[in-house]
Amino acid sequence: MRILSGIQPSGKLHLGNYFGMMKRMIEYQNNHDLFCFIVDLHALTTVFDGELLRENTLSAVADFLALGLEPEKCTFWLQSAVPEVTELTWYLSNVTPLGLLERATSYKDKIDKGIAASHGLFSYPVLMAADILLYQAEKVPVGKDQKQHLEMTRDIAEKFNNSYGETFVVPEPEILEQTALVPGVDGQKMSKSYDNTIEIFVPSKALKKRVMAIKTDSKTLEEAKDPDSCIVFQLCKLFASADQIDELADKYRAGNFGYGHAKMELFSLIESRFAPLKEKRDNYLKDRDLIRDILNDGAKKARNIAKQTLDVVRSKVGVKI
Repeated sequence: MRILSGIQPSGKLHLGNYFGMMKRMIEYQNNHDLFCFIVDLHALTTVFDGELLRENTLSAVADFLALGLEPEKCTFWLQSAVPEVTELTWYLSNVTPLGLLERATSYKDKIDKGIAASHGLFSYPVLMAADILLYQAEKVPVGKDQKQHLEMTRDIAEKFNNSYGETFVVPEPEILEQTALVPGVDGQKMSKSYDNTIEIFVPSKALKKRVMAIKTDSKTLEEAKDPDSCIVFQLCKLFASADQIDELADKYRAGNFGYGHAKMELFSLIESRFAPLKEKRDNYLKDRDLIRDILNDGAKKARNIAKQTLDVVRSKVGVKI
């Protein structure tokens, strides 16, 4: 089965990115036809500093490699390195109803958050559809917030297939409910847009400060607490074993266990998962030529598929004569 997903380098990658997408993609490389990419073109809708985008992109690649993605087991590339995706975006734009885009809640949410309205932001779902359909992906792991965009991709694929004949695989979304919405330090969905993230690779001192800033209620040390309503506990559940979680829940309910204690347990869980990989990540960032070589090799593999799909599409729409 061909599985595809991408991630935006609009900021440093965080726990929401890891549990929502990255961890699954790394697991899939061993038993699926995995297509994994950095969606730098999408990031242009919110990042208007070229040097910052470049650094974020290199950082995201190093994160994936340090966490265990093996380029020889998958197709790993940079979105902008495959120009066929922008050509396909235009073809898809012409079968995409305006009303479909107007119903996108993500666009409305971003405008409400103060992001400037632009054509790129509005037509984001069409580029996302092109990302997926170009490679004939069968399944797409996405966060819960991207579910509507995946449904739009399916609508666009069906509209094109109905207009021009069977061309695209209509992809299925894969959403794991337990990691669909990883909470940020303020209780909202963890997102770079909300500035509430806990980065995957951050110095220990900064990590501790961020964890200690997680919002909790005002219960005293002595009072019993409800683990299920606590952000700290929700984050611990992502890292800990079932036995560890049961033990932690008992501490919450017994009292004489403060939120500070819970935060230190979370800090230890995060450190034990990611700290041993920091040196590996740093080594990748020191060898940027190696990163570029890896991405170039991945782009060649991706373009081989992209060109085949686009050749069919050009014939179907009539621009190939």
